[in-house]
Amino acid sequence: MDQQEYAVGATRVAAGRPDGRTGGAGRGTAAAVLAVRVAVPAGAVEHVDAVEHADGSGTAGAADTGPGVAPAGRVDDAQAAAAPHGTASPGTALSPDPGLLRLAHWFAAATPGTADDLCAASFGLYPARHLGAHAEPADPDVSWWHGPTAPASPAPRSRGTRADGGPRRARRDSAALPVVRSGAKPGGPGKHRKPERIRTAPEAVGAVQLVLPLVTQDRSGEELPTAERRIAARLLLAHPLVTASGPHADGFPLIRRHRDWLAERFDTLLGYRLDVGPWHARLCKAGLGPDAARRLEHPATGTPLTPGGYAQLALALALLVDAPEKLEHRRLLDAMHDAAPELAAEPADLDAALATLAGWQVLGDLPAGPAGDSSVLTVDRELARAVPARPPALAADAADLIRRAAEAEPATAVRRLLAETPAVLAADLTEDRRAWLHEHRLSGPAALADFLGLEAELRAEGVALLDPAAELTDLALPGAGTLAQATLLLVERLVEEVRPLPGEPGDGDVPIPDALIDGVLGDITDEYGLPARYLSDRTALRRDALDLLQRLGLITPTPQPKRPPTWHLRPHAARFAPAPDLQPTPGTGRHSRPTPLGRV
Repeated sequence: MDQQEYAVGATRVAAGRPDGRTGGAGRGTAAAVLAVRVAVPAGAVEHVDAVEHADGSGTAGAADTGPGVAPAGRVDDAQAAAAPHGTASPGTALSPDPGLLRLAHWFAAATPGTADDLCAASFGLYPARHLGAHAEPADPDVSWWHGPTAPASPAPRSRGTRADGGPRRARRDSAALPVVRSGAKPGGPGKHRKPERIRTAPEAVGAVQLVLPLVTQDRSGEELPTAERRIAARLLLAHPLVTASGPHADGFPLIRRHRDWLAERFDTLLGYRLDVGPWHARLCKAGLGPDAARRLEHPATGTPLTPGGYAQLALALALLVDAPEKLEHRRLLDAMHDAAPELAAEPADLDAALATLAGWQVLGDLPAGPAGDSSVLTVDRELARAVPARPPALAADAADLIRRAAEAEPATAVRRLLAETPAVLAADLTEDRRAWLHEHRLSGPAALADFLGLEAELRAEGVALLDPAAELTDLALPGAGTLAQATLLLVERLVEEVRPLPGEPGDGDVPIPDALIDGVLGDITDEYGLPARYLSDRTALRRDALDLLQRLGLITPTPQPKRPPTWHLRPHAARFAPAPDLQPTPGTGRHSRPTPLGRV
């Protein structure tokens, strides 16, 4: 279901630009922001001392309050306006913002994972990520490993059943498993693992219905504001930058209509600042700390940005915050080179950076083909200044910025994790945050669930806020496509193989034997086949499937020096497997465990 199904009152303005604007960025804003800069020695970091608003009021420490890091007025706008078609005159230099220029160098020197965390900390443009399912009621002191489950098998069907043998914990309905057409032979018990003895299967568990409306269609007039506010809040959490002319324009009138209420709730619950102007709304999210597994991807290809791509993104943004409305493409590329010649751009990195800025509508349509360098770009400085969530100049280095962006009191920090991540496990929290979650395990998640239309699932290990509509996430499991289907099968079978039984040690994360991952993926390949891409490169299937599970928080790596990481299965992954058979018949497979001592 589209989040905007109930968005009422949306208007379209058919004059000038698609959003009704007729001039450059910043025109028509409710409170134009002017920054006062001080002269600094060469090589020192320039900073903003004060902000003067259009009404004449001033605010000290503008870096702490403004949505961006760059001031207006560095480009000679009168000179730019005299140029043909609003472009900058050839003699007008593009001067980079020093904070964003510094950030570009931090990106270039970072590892891929650190660059992702740095992007989340500096821009905060990541979407929320929740598992799409109904919460399963159970005693909050019951472990996810042993509690009720909500398996959701992929819709396509298997080409054939396994002739004999079966999973250790519960027999799955093979007729509900996916078909991935290829030249693979029909599978039997799987040559990658020894067959196990047939045993009586528990009752089949039905699939979960994932798509439900947020509110009933026949809601009363009194319910309408509540529904609108929830739609607007979910939209902002999923898309922190919403414009009046972008892909989510239908929801923009709802955000403006309820901006005061939304600003108060986001600030109270999550410590997020909401800025709403005539043409855009910006929810300034905090960072998620290290190892958050959030990254930017090329809007067209889905390829993750590299540290070099992030560096080009920050470098281009450093110039665009004060660029004229019309800017020649070639001039932008030359200015980027002149501002940081040591940051040599790979074509793919530059393409990803500019495509990302175009996706944010900071840039208009990008040129295509070899003649693109001579084209003219449309620049929205207002959006360019809205992209940075906090000033990089306040931090000493990349690690300091990542740490500062995630700092918050225990209540706010835990609520942010609940609102942004699939599950919050007590074992991952610091002592003070763990204490707060234990004390407010009912009221804390309930307030966010009511605000965002989610359902709270409490277990012994922690809390998960689930989205029955399966909308409030950038990653879906179950999902469409071969990779998502294979990954769902992988996690289901891993849970069945390594799930601890009651009384066994390991109620938290459970280690996954490396050979088991390869064996299960081999069985899936034999049973359902794979496209040529994965048939010819099993390593790619393993890499992509584990990456998806890690980003969803269902597995976690343990780094090892000079060796690949070992993987651990997280408790809430058990939601994707059939209900456990707590008295299983021991298997004979090489990955099976012997019967515990004393058990008949």
